[in-house]
Amino acid sequence: MSVTKKSFGLAPNGSEIFEYTLENSKGMKAVVISYGAILTQLWVPDSKGDVKDIVLGYDNIKDYYENGSFFGATIGPNANRIANASFSIDGVKYNIDVNDGPNNLHSHMELGYHKAVYDAVTTDSSVTFNTKDSDGNMGFPGNKDISVTYSLNDDCELGIHYEVSSDKKTIINMTNHSYFNLNGHDAGSIEDHVLTLNASKYTPVIEGAIPTGELADVKGTVFDFTSPKRIGENINDDVEQLKLVKGYDHNWVVDSTDGKIVKIANVSAKGTDRQMEVYSDLPAVQFYAGNCIAPTTGKNNVEYGPRHGMCLETQYSPDTANRPEWPSAVYGPDRKYVSTTIYKFV
Repeated sequence: MSVTKKSFGLAPNGSEIFEYTLENSKGMKAVVISYGAILTQLWVPDSKGDVKDIVLGYDNIKDYYENGSFFGATIGPNANRIANASFSIDGVKYNIDVNDGPNNLHSHMELGYHKAVYDAVTTDSSVTFNTKDSDGNMGFPGNKDISVTYSLNDDCELGIHYEVSSDKKTIINMTNHSYFNLNGHDAGSIEDHVLTLNASKYTPVIEGAIPTGELADVKGTVFDFTSPKRIGENINDDVEQLKLVKGYDHNWVVDSTDGKIVKIANVSAKGTDRQMEVYSDLPAVQFYAGNCIAPTTGKNNVEYGPRHGMCLETQYSPDTANRPEWPSAVYGPDRKYVSTTIYKFV
């Protein structure tokens, strides 16, 4: 195991950004940067030793200044959507940025954690990014200490461990927004990827991708991934839920975590024997098929477009801040946010 460090340019505020490469003995490498705690590269071998970079991203820091699709980014304090850009805790209403129709998406486009400049501490197999967030920033209460740790081991497990403490009750719902393509970041469509989700329910949405509040059974619907199914099999079906978000961009409720790290998903792909398993201790996962990736030039001058990568964003359900009947993402002095997600390659 090894971790190496080098400069990756300057942040918009002039701070130097560093790139950290985690490498194991199997030829797997994860590359992360201190701007946005972003995963920029993930090199994974297949059974023949052919190593490919399987996450979408950019070659230089300036492209990450914009990063409209959030390639590889750490999202916080709240990932996904909050209806009407507001929520209440203990009777106090908090208004946050209106940036997605009348709603809020990913906390704030410019001030969210995906654009923070982090300090870093390394070991021989990990890098921990640290930052602080002040009370009232982006409309969220609480002075917060945030850490995001990327780790890699010889079992080809990329771990992402989050810890957030706050001196006031607040909403904490972190995730990683990497787009995966098991054939390589330059391989085009992921519609031939095969997905399994250990989730028998999902949350239907209204316009704006806000959940209705229903926990709907996936059985007998296009949302049933309880057994392996090709992503493209039903993605273009004439189904209102798909048309609302141009394909899959929905939240699945994990069948059983109880706060423990369990396997929640498996992904394979035609054309490679790489497989990815996803483990999490969180109650939900957003499967986004990359339907709305704006045409952009990525790494090695590759042109990315819709459905060239897929996301499995472990998290609390969207708008859980306004759904007291759902698992709570309220954290504060008496409840520290601690969570782990693992992407394992077999």
